[in-house]
Formats: sequence, structure tokens, C-alpha cells
Amino acid sequence: MVLKAGEFAPNFELPDENGTLHRLSDFSGKNVVLYFYPKDDTPGCTKEACGFRDQYSEFEKAGVPVIGISPDSPQRHSKFKAKYSLPFLLLSDEKHQVLESYGVWGRKKMMGKEYDGVFRTTYLIGKDQKIIKVFKNVKPEGHSQEILKSLEELNPEN
Repeated sequence: MVLKAGEFAPNFELPDENGTLHRLSDFSGKNVVLYFYPKDDTPGCTKEACGFRDQYSEFEKAGVPVIGISPDSPQRHSKFKAKYSLPFLLLSDEKHQVLESYGVWGRKKMMGKEYDGVFRTTYLIGKDQKIIKVFKNVKPEGHSQEILKSLEELNPEN
């Protein structure tokens, strides 16, 4: 079940492409963009990641970290980050524990086949670690602009 605005975002500890562990609680006191995506180096996921990359300076200016999570290995993340010069954290959840705790792992259908996978979802998490907004069934094209618009609505003076 996807979490809702107003709920506390579950804390987690996951490795990045270098094996360094990161926790959501490391970002306490900051708004955070936490986006879940199915697979590195696929068309939609690449488009979404490159959107965040292309507007990363806007997120930095707003003081908002961007964190991507997928079930890919740290090694795949390393190649994906290098290939597309991605400046933000990509975390590996190979056992799907965080994906499940955020309600973004489950049964999907594509071309008549069923399989388990990631529902493309983004959480905007507040400084108090509460979920501000949930973006479900994300369309990769233009998603980073959608997030920036929501951040501007939260902090119109920025």
C-alpha cells in the first residue's frame, strides 16, 4: 500500500554505488525528493533520471537532495551514474525491503504478462520526515519540473 501525505516516511539504510550506506534520517531537517524507479538504463528510467540531472542545480539551490532507489545492484548504479553523469544519490534495494515499506513493489502487468516490479512513484518528504506529497504512476517526461513546481508552492519565497 502506497504511503500517504501526512504519514512519517520510513527510515532506511541502503548502499550507494560505492557501497556507502545512507539513511533517510541523514537528511533530517531538509525536504527530500525520494523517487522509486524500476531499472537503470531503460528508456523511461533514463529519461526520468536525466530530467533530475538537467535540473539538479535548481534542487541544490532549494537545498533539496534527490535520491533515487531501485532494485538494481550498486555496480549497475555505478555504470548508470557514469554513463549519464548523474549527480545525485542512487541507492540499491536488491532485497526490496524499502520498496515494500513504501508500497512501491508489487504485481505488474505488461503485454499480458504478470511480474513483480517497481511502481514508478515519488515521495516529497518534509524536513520533519513526514510525507508532504505522493506522485503515483509517474510519467518520466517532465517529472522533475513537476517536483520543482511543488517545491515552489511549499516555499514561494525561494
